[in-house]
Amino acid sequence: MRTSSTIRTGRTVKRTTRAAATLAVAALTLSLTACGGDDDNGGGDSGDKGSGTKAPASSVTLPKLDGESLEVAAVWTGTEQKNFKQVLTEFEKRTGAKVTFVPAQDPIINFLGSKIAGGSPPDVAMLPQPGAIKQAVDKGWAKPLGAEATKELGENYSQGWQDIGKVGGKQYGVYYKAANKSLIWYNAQVFENAGAAEPKTWDELLDTAQMVYDSGVAPFSVGGADGWTLTDWFENVYLSQAGPEKYDQLAQHEIKWTDPSVKEALTTLAEIWGKKDFVAGGASGALQTEFPASVTQTFTGGDQPKAGMVYEGDFVQVNIGETKAKVGTDAKVFPFPAVGDTAPVVSGGDAAVVFKDSKAAQALATWLASPDAAAIQAKLGGFLSPNKSVDASVYPNEVQKKIADALIAAGDDFRFDMSDQAPQAFGGTPGKGEWKTLQDFLKNPKDVAGAQAKLEADAAAAYGG
Repeated sequence: MRTSSTIRTGRTVKRTTRAAATLAVAALTLSLTACGGDDDNGGGDSGDKGSGTKAPASSVTLPKLDGESLEVAAVWTGTEQKNFKQVLTEFEKRTGAKVTFVPAQDPIINFLGSKIAGGSPPDVAMLPQPGAIKQAVDKGWAKPLGAEATKELGENYSQGWQDIGKVGGKQYGVYYKAANKSLIWYNAQVFENAGAAEPKTWDELLDTAQMVYDSGVAPFSVGGADGWTLTDWFENVYLSQAGPEKYDQLAQHEIKWTDPSVKEALTTLAEIWGKKDFVAGGASGALQTEFPASVTQTFTGGDQPKAGMVYEGDFVQVNIGETKAKVGTDAKVFPFPAVGDTAPVVSGGDAAVVFKDSKAAQALATWLASPDAAAIQAKLGGFLSPNKSVDASVYPNEVQKKIADALIAAGDDFRFDMSDQAPQAFGGTPGKGEWKTLQDFLKNPKDVAGAQAKLEADAAAAYGG
């Protein structure tokens, strides 16, 4: 979702054929459509309470760690942090260890560097990009996972999700949290007032946006103050339009950002970003809007919110939860439309990485690789697990259940967030690299060539040529 550093490990994920990608998107489309307007009324307390609370009580064996203390660092804040702490609390109950959550700053690799330089690294850190894992390994900070954690991964994860956490053939990361980043959320009342329907292609999306605009509401809310949201927009357009092979090549800087395929994607993005009044507040307003506000302003204000749609991943539900809107009825979702031959399937994720090779740290990594841990946070909402052993019934509403089912059904057929694979200086630093250039492009979508030149210059410096 956010940062990165030099990577090759992410590309060990199996390359997706167009046919496989089509199947994955079809599954997502069917599942989201099947949600209709019905929604379990939150909290995971409807239906079977037994399966809606946790995975089976002891699906993972953990050691007794009475008297042990651990620190876990992550950039998570607010509800996300609060929910994760419940997972840590259960680990404490099962082992007797004491776990302290350490709030980290983005980019987390810099935060970790300062902690390590000061002689106080956390025992475990949640890294939000494959590149950061590789950088931590290259610097000698990260420790390989032990046999128990690796065994738990093998039982509960597809090969693709295991491979993203590997460096040099060794397992370092447990992808505890995933994201489906190919979703557009919309205000159902706005769509009803506009007479709009869920689009399946980019051209239909533009038509839908025009209908929303004509009804008196800005079509899109964009959290441009957070550069990572803009990279996600680009990645979905690029993957669908240029195809998976080009996507992989650009992710590794095997082709330049001056490539015609990048020009085409930026030109396509400009059809929304550069359309007068299509973005709430215009470019200047969007560049002052942080991601959480981009969501909440779409689902507040009655039938005249600041925008009718907001693009981002399944985690949008956390922010919708801060409004009175109900997911599945007031707030609905459709897959990111096909720009080219097939709709995109872009994922992100956060991996647990051990920085102190102790029995307690390895036990925590094992716990986070288990369905028991993931089920606790899944029940609380705004969370998606790549753990295939988690029963979808634990998710708190039908929309989230279907998104989770689709992610697991996709197996290895997905593409990981491109900016998360790039060197941190290019793909994950506020005010620099891709984040900054796309913010500048949002401000001036006519300067496609200028944006390409700047992206290539920054990428070449970050990748080393």
